[in-house]
Amino acid sequence: MNTAILPWQVWALLAAAFAALTAIFGKVGVESLNPDFATLIRTAVILAVVAAIVATTGAWQPLARVSSKAWIFLTLSGLATGASWLCYYRALKLGPAAQVAPIDKLSIVLVAVFAVLFLGERLTLKNWLGVALVAVGAILVATRR
Repeated sequence: MNTAILPWQVWALLAAAFAALTAIFGKVGVESLNPDFATLIRTAVILAVVAAIVATTGAWQPLARVSSKAWIFLTLSGLATGASWLCYYRALKLGPAAQVAPIDKLSIVLVAVFAVLFLGERLTLKNWLGVALVAVGAILVATRR
């Protein structure tokens, strides 16, 4: 059995680490701000950083080469991201980060279900057990009693 970590796994672990920092930094940052305004600041920072990365790495592509399907789905993804961030910062403003973040991570469960329903992906029994454990774990962490 190959136990080497794959490149996508490294990126996924980094995403998880940065998501954890997002919750901690966001909780502190939103303390004295309206959560919608805090989301605007966060979004502006992200836009500047990603624009710098694209410019620096030469990753820019001609907009005319972006298919209409890509435009539609990236726009929908952007709208969903914005809605998620607005809800997340509002939740952080109102609740403890250690309980907000696990509920937010129930998105893992929803991604698995949506991937099966809409993308035709297949999960094994072992995969579904992992999804169930994530759901139970998130609920256990998110509840106080």
